Amino acid sequence: MAIPDYQTVKLPLLKFASDGKEHSLREAVDYLADKFKLTDEERKDLLPSGQQEIFVNRIGWARTYMKKAGLLESTRRGYFKITERGLNVLKDNPSRIDVKFLEQFEEFRLFRALRHKKDVDDKTIDETEEVTPEEALESAYQRLRNSLANDLIQQIRSCPPSMFEKLVVELLVKMGYGGSRRDAGQAIGKSGDEGIDGIIKEDRLGLDIIYIQAKRWENTVGRPEVQKFAGALQGQRARKGILITTSSFTKDAQDYASKIESKIILIDGERLAQLMIDFNLGVSPMAAYEVKKIDTDYFTEE
Repeated sequence: MAIPDYQTVKLPLLKFASDGKEHSLREAVDYLADKFKLTDEERKDLLPSGQQEIFVNRIGWARTYMKKAGLLESTRRGYFKITERGLNVLKDNPSRIDVKFLEQFEEFRLFRALRHKKDVDDKTIDETEEVTPEEALESAYQRLRNSLANDLIQQIRSCPPSMFEKLVVELLVKMGYGGSRRDAGQAIGKSGDEGIDGIIKEDRLGLDIIYIQAKRWENTVGRPEVQKFAGALQGQRARKGILITTSSFTKDAQDYASKIESKIILIDGERLAQLMIDFNLGVSPMAAYEVKKIDTDYFTEE
């Protein structure tokens, strides 16, 4: 089944703690993952940032919300247990525990009041929202990033060939290839030999060479173009190549590149744009936000 949202896991989490014993978050995650019959892939599925598993994040927020409502309490770092109020809630046999259910408790209403401005109707959003705050933040960030990537692709396609060659050079140098900017610039666009547009050092010492083809194709790149590039590499007795396009590659082209002896990396327009964002090429920061958490060590007496 799909990974349950953080609203859905609240009641099962409270029932898990109904034995009155102290439990760790990891125990709860493992137990509920089994209960919801999650696959190994679903258990390992990460937030867009790659910093935490989605299911762990949702269990963590379900626990936080019920702690704010007084149904659970922290016993020590990373551990919790059910409260008397939590046990009483379970005696009433609720069919679901969500934000709306927790609103009956004054502590939770105060917690919500601190989190939201009174002139914004966030309460309605939270009652129906199935994602945690981190998921909402990362999802918004990903949408902004994807929109930026799309704008970058359009910008690259409209620039002159010389600008595209310069862009490819600077990106590879920022990624650690090509030695100096001058060395890389002299290599790109100078070969023109059997489909090879340039040569660049794999490292600053030049222990290995990478052959490059960088074209602003409008149409999808198919297997024949990749085969031609692979043949050019063989003609140079080369083992590594990078094929960059502003469009995309067919599945047949990708399959072919993955099976041949030469190592050919295919970079389509989407990946090119994402790499430019990662390495701050052609983009500039507009705003930065830090997500912080309590430093529990600070509050621990020595």
